[in-house]
Amino acid sequence: MRGGRSRRPCKAGGVIRPPRPDIQTVGIIGTGAMGRGIAQIAAQAGLTVNLYDANPQAVEAARQYLQDTLDKLAAKGRISPDDASATLARVKPCGKLEDLAGCDAVVEAIVERLDVKRDLVAKLEAIVQPDAIIASNTSSLSITAIAVGAKHPGRIAGYHFFNPVPLMKVVEVIDGLSGDGAVGDALMELSRRMGHTPVRCKDMPGFIVNHAGRGMNIEGLKVAQEGVAEYADIDDIMREQAGFRMGPFELMDLTGLDVSHPVMESIYSQFYQEPRYRPSPIAALRSVGGLVGRKAGAGFYSYPDGRKTRPTPAAPAPAARPKSVWVSRACEHGHTLVTNLLSKLGTTPETGTLPSADALIVVTPLGLDATSCALQEGLDATRTVAVDTLLPFEATKRRTIMTTPATTATDRDAAHGLFASDGVPVTVIRDSAGFVGQRVICSIVNIASDIAQQRIATPSDIDLAVNLGLGYPKGPLALGDAIGPQRILECLRNLERLTGDMSYRPSPWLWRRAGLGLSLLWD
Repeated sequence: MRGGRSRRPCKAGGVIRPPRPDIQTVGIIGTGAMGRGIAQIAAQAGLTVNLYDANPQAVEAARQYLQDTLDKLAAKGRISPDDASATLARVKPCGKLEDLAGCDAVVEAIVERLDVKRDLVAKLEAIVQPDAIIASNTSSLSITAIAVGAKHPGRIAGYHFFNPVPLMKVVEVIDGLSGDGAVGDALMELSRRMGHTPVRCKDMPGFIVNHAGRGMNIEGLKVAQEGVAEYADIDDIMREQAGFRMGPFELMDLTGLDVSHPVMESIYSQFYQEPRYRPSPIAALRSVGGLVGRKAGAGFYSYPDGRKTRPTPAAPAPAARPKSVWVSRACEHGHTLVTNLLSKLGTTPETGTLPSADALIVVTPLGLDATSCALQEGLDATRTVAVDTLLPFEATKRRTIMTTPATTATDRDAAHGLFASDGVPVTVIRDSAGFVGQRVICSIVNIASDIAQQRIATPSDIDLAVNLGLGYPKGPLALGDAIGPQRILECLRNLERLTGDMSYRPSPWLWRRAGLGLSLLWD
């Protein structure tokens, strides 16, 4: 953490006992997907793993699962058969909690209930040595709260892995208010030994990854709730225009609304109704209706036989081209991008101060809607369409245009035909402040900026955690730098002014660095 952390030793019966720097034996409590995964990477790293579950049959099932997994890795040539056998031999099944007495560190991966975790900590403190670390793999509970009532709260830390553990190479190390910095240091080193990339953060709701992930899903749901575009269209835009691996609705179907919606509600509640994290009634209603995603066979998409199907897309617009095109200069950056694109598409836009009587009118708002642009510039709304220019066209595989409520079908189709004439797909959306991509991207960058502003983690750790934990094309702060902090700020201020929604208010971290011309990664 910034400026380093004091290495305050733990006290055991009046004797100073710092945490063990060289961890050799790890106890793991809980044999679900997370517990099995942590056991696998620890054993593969040469550590002895004492594996315990309240259900003895679950321990044997987990060890069998590990054997099958290691055998598959050996069959694929990723490890040798000898390594597979040696790794499994290091996983010791335990029949009772007392079998963890000799562990240097114990990681619990049990049910997400505060009372159950506190009870487990109390039992462990009566069993393990005073210098043994007790770590929680919680994804949603406060580490400080888990440590309340412990005899030695300094040795309790958060150690949040992601599923599947062997493939998701990031782990969050969380310092509680009463935590000893040396304990976090030891877990950071243990993570590297197990082949994972650790990121350090303080104890706040959602830590880094679940906190930063609010922008994608919550804003995507808000766009859909406003009737701007269909679920599949929003996903297409975020994948092919914005460059994300999945759109918000594909992601929520994969995670399951039974998991993701409670997280949305929890973080919103823990931040005392912060508008940036406001959940959606769409998610609540679909959760109640059982449309939770892929595992239920139906979510935002249908999954017959486990394969995603999407609604049949609307017939493409006819390949019409307008007789003439006029591009607004209200946003000079957008005017330049669109004019250059039109040149490549074989169209030279009009150069007059105002459009001719028959011209298709193109505006390029940042954070505004097409209607506002038409009204502010005194343009004919029936011929006006807006084009999203937040990202350069050459960097995208899809383009987005939006209409005013008054835009004629003829002008809409002419714009569609023109901007898709080189084979790049175009999504036509209804009028929206900030299109789709602008809203989601700017929300992601703004939330990450506020995580940095709150000193929850360093800017570099925020980007590293999100890049590895969520698979974004760039870390959110680096993404903001690539687009330009000033442009992100302009979008957010226009969104806030137009909608009156406080969720778009820019973080001080963002507006200060935008004003000073600094990188969002500048600490």
